[in-house]
Amino acid sequence: MAELVVVGFDNVLDADRVLNELTRLQKEYLVDLEDAVVAIRDADGKVRIKQSVNLIGAGAATGGLWGGMIGSLFGLLLLNPILGFVTGATLGAGAGALSGKLSDYGIDDDFIRSVGQTLQPGTSALFVLVRKVQPDKVLAELAGFRGRVIRSSLSPEQEKRLQDALGRSGVSLPGSAPAAAAAPAA
Repeated sequence: MAELVVVGFDNVLDADRVLNELTRLQKEYLVDLEDAVVAIRDADGKVRIKQSVNLIGAGAATGGLWGGMIGSLFGLLLLNPILGFVTGATLGAGAGALSGKLSDYGIDDDFIRSVGQTLQPGTSALFVLVRKVQPDKVLAELAGFRGRVIRSSLSPEQEKRLQDALGRSGVSLPGSAPAAAAAPAA
């Protein structure tokens, strides 16, 4: 089961930097990300969302490939495989792009927008859906960044370890209770 973590940063660059670091760690098989999204609230208050997976491009590429193959088969039947390939690839790419545009993968877009609206101008947030992680190694790599856990589905102990690794920089984001407050009283 994947775990959702949302971390806020007090500038517009750090969410991208942490995502780049997590991408590097994924290539080293230290973390397995299902989805990742960066939300930035610029100085004017406008929220921009940057998806890590381009569903439209991926859908168009996959649809174009399948459409080309199917079009070639129909083209062989009609004795014109090149025309069949071109027609099938074009129709497949269009259908794939449309399905990519309409599909919602990973983290819910409405949730991302709602949290993005709570960010202060000039700040950012990183939304990650993590399948697997080597916690000690990943937390050591993230220790140089300063942020605050806004929301997570982690256990209170895991959330506290993450917050400790990110430091307590005093990021003032709505809805970001200190990690110690999330722990149940003994």
